[in-house]
Amino acid sequence: MDNKAIAKVFKLCAQLMEFHNDNSFRAKAMGSASFKIDKLPFSAIDATLDQLSSQQGIGKSTAERIKLVVSSGTFPDLDNLLAKTPKGILDMLNIKGLGPKKIQAIWKDLNIESVGELYYACNENRLIEAKGFGLKTQEDIKRSIEFTIANEGWILYAKALPSANQVYTHLKNQLPTYRVSFTGEFRRKCEILTNIELLSDASADEIYKAIEKLNNEIILSEDKRSISFKDENNFSFVVYSAPEDLYAKELVITTGSEKHLELIKQIQTVVPALSSEEEIYRQLKLSYIEPELREGFDEVELAKVNQLPTLITFQDIKGTLHNHSTYSDGVHTLTEMARYSKEELGLAYLGICDHSKTAVYANGLSIERLEEQWVEIDHLNKTLAPFKIFKGIESDILSDGSLDYPDRVLEKFDFVVASVHSNLKMEASKATERLIKAIENPYTTILGHPTGRLLLSRAGYPIDYKKVIDACASNDVVIEINANPLRLDLDWRWHRYALAQGVLLSINPDAHRTEGLLDMHYGVFAARKGGLSKENCLNTYGLSEISVYFSNRKSKVLSKKNT
Repeated sequence: MDNKAIAKVFKLCAQLMEFHNDNSFRAKAMGSASFKIDKLPFSAIDATLDQLSSQQGIGKSTAERIKLVVSSGTFPDLDNLLAKTPKGILDMLNIKGLGPKKIQAIWKDLNIESVGELYYACNENRLIEAKGFGLKTQEDIKRSIEFTIANEGWILYAKALPSANQVYTHLKNQLPTYRVSFTGEFRRKCEILTNIELLSDASADEIYKAIEKLNNEIILSEDKRSISFKDENNFSFVVYSAPEDLYAKELVITTGSEKHLELIKQIQTVVPALSSEEEIYRQLKLSYIEPELREGFDEVELAKVNQLPTLITFQDIKGTLHNHSTYSDGVHTLTEMARYSKEELGLAYLGICDHSKTAVYANGLSIERLEEQWVEIDHLNKTLAPFKIFKGIESDILSDGSLDYPDRVLEKFDFVVASVHSNLKMEASKATERLIKAIENPYTTILGHPTGRLLLSRAGYPIDYKKVIDACASNDVVIEINANPLRLDLDWRWHRYALAQGVLLSINPDAHRTEGLLDMHYGVFAARKGGLSKENCLNTYGLSEISVYFSNRKSKVLSKKNT
């Protein structure tokens, strides 16, 4: 531990004192001590108490704390502050542009206490609701968090996509007579990556020269089979070189997960060198396996008997459900969301699901404001016909599993998305019971983002997936694939089980702005990994088909209620 490290401990104490509104004079004194320690002309580790306390700005009490830090890494004042500070607050203090007072406002005004929740709030445009924040500050904080995540060595697929496409286009332009393809985790569209991989049949020297023009630091492997570099966003790239006659074979090998390749080796020890991937799988007596499915689950067994699903595509999507507007915490108005869905995306319908009354942090709708929204929806449906806006709500699942509107209000919606937004630290059995009670509510149409996870930042609350999925099957409740690239929840690894139980899935963008509607692409990618076909996805239904679906479901609920 050097002087700088000791100074950081004192700086943290000063920040936490400010965060908890301790005596401002003492907080400033602690901050000043941090500065003095960093500038000491000698090592604080070897100094005596007298040497330390004789320095200007460092008295006896500070000198004693320095010695405690040297021996134990902390001191009592700091320990007391740490004990009453959520761990996520400490992580927020490392974000450029966020000081203790701003973090305090975020914590108190928005009940946010982790970097992941803060990042999601930036994406939902909710940070500007906190005192002292504007749109520019929100965007600066978002960029800072993204840079921090990249520095930790993980990449969100959605964040990597623009950089990946830029490098791919560059290589195609620089190597016009050679083949270039994405491969590895990126080609399988894994939601989280360690690097972005590509394969080319150009020589390593030619690839190296092409990458040099990107002006990045390049590393050539010892066997000259791969070239690694990082781009200006700190994303890691690996480009493999394969001889022309081995290109398809290497594409199969570098694309598949280890488990997928193990399944292939059980059929034939060596992957054959043929002219295309299709030929290779055919030689192995398998139908072609789409890259997204090559994860080592049941894809090889299904390919043996030609029973792989025809995977859903973005073009199969006919409408979008679970979206927000300025009625709650959205950026764009109901009209803007509807027109974008109709005119830019060519969709037939929009489900609007603004936040319910319990979500005060997101400007949740009172019953009076709901009625105001319904009037506008009726007007827009006349104006935009045959395009239709369905009246939905994202109703908070309360701690006991109930929804936060009475039945007389719930029965007026076309559909209800039930989601958990609070009390995320329940133990698994209680969290599961909570969800199942909400699923059993006759007005619940769709279970929204089932675990509440935020990729790379919040694991989500623990649930018994099988029990929750079984409950959805028993109660005819659709499960959402939340397409927001920070969520992608329900996890694709559970899609197969849900489909086997006969549960419909729905790819919902959870859009808070018009651009967010495009997140359905990421939901489709996740759905394809889970083996979803269009027949098992609710919002591949056409307008008349989904209208009948909602109408029949409401009729069943009302008839049961009347009997």
